[in-house]
Amino acid sequence: MALYREGHIAPIDDDGPVALPLAEWLQAPTQAVALANTDQFNALRTHLGRLKLIALNFPKYTDGRAYSQARLLRGRLGYRGELRATGQVLLDQLPFMLRCGFDSFESEQAGFGAALARARTLFSVVYQGAEDDRLPASLLRLKRRNASEKLAAE
Repeated sequence: MALYREGHIAPIDDDGPVALPLAEWLQAPTQAVALANTDQFNALRTHLGRLKLIALNFPKYTDGRAYSQARLLRGRLGYRGELRATGQVLLDQLPFMLRCGFDSFESEQAGFGAALARARTLFSVVYQGAEDDRLPASLLRLKRRNASEKLAAE
């Protein structure tokens, strides 16, 4: 599998730690763990600050549990290391994966790097808050209104 990171059109070398499946990782914790979409990751809570990589698997493109895992890891548990999508990672899902907090991807699809470069700007406005720190439309409108009211008051 080729490895892609946001900001790179061409595949990059994977020079980071090797992600162990959770059962193996629990026996000998390292800096990288690979989670199946059925794994419970509560045991990782106390180790998140030391993990450099968490790989989340998409066994089928129709199985979205890794999206939920990514949102929980980034939003609720505050994980800031590399979050990698593996398995059935499709081009048309990239904008949503980025919004959930994924920042690296394994894929053999032609044109993957170019699609990744376009994915962040595919939607000019978002409607829900997510893990990518983009402001939803409602907050953008509020900011604009507050700025207009401030200008009018001056």
